[in-house]
Amino acid sequence: MSELIKPGAGVLYMKVGTHAQESLADIIKRKTKEIEDEGMAFWGYGGTTCHPLSMVQPFAEMFQKKGQPIHLIMQEMDSRHSKDPVRADQYSIDHVNWVDIPSGIHVLGSKYALVLKTLQKDKFQLHLDQTRVPVGPSAGRVGTRYLRGQVDKACLEVLDHREISNEDDAKEVDISLVAELEAPYAVFLRNKP
Repeated sequence: MSELIKPGAGVLYMKVGTHAQESLADIIKRKTKEIEDEGMAFWGYGGTTCHPLSMVQPFAEMFQKKGQPIHLIMQEMDSRHSKDPVRADQYSIDHVNWVDIPSGIHVLGSKYALVLKTLQKDKFQLHLDQTRVPVGPSAGRVGTRYLRGQVDKACLEVLDHREISNEDDAKEVDISLVAELEAPYAVFLRNKP
């Protein structure tokens, strides 16, 4: 397991692949350049399980208060996300005050974005039965149980032990990409009204 994944660490887990008609390899290349040129990148996503205000920001702030970084760890998957590659114009931390996205940052076909400080390829396994959800309505739920069905992302805390269970859920996932998040961690996206 990666040195990033140790007991007490906070990680945001996400399945990734083709998005807005762009291959994962092209997304990685573009995001790496954005970080080099702009000092950060926005990693777009959707869904409600990692809502910026109710999940990601409180989660990240909890670990930031402990002096710990937050890492986005990504599992590559086959994806056919064919949503139109519409580029967002503005972002907001609180869904009230909006700011123009810097011209060198492109985020496509997404409702939300994570704020990346770094992005690198890595290779290790995450034991989902050694994680739990630390915030929100599912707080305390073990990662294997939370990430069932259609759930493809989660805010997780790494535990010092694995849960013993008779259930036949996939407990290990292959991680291939890691990013460090920076404040404000997650933002809302929109096109100018």
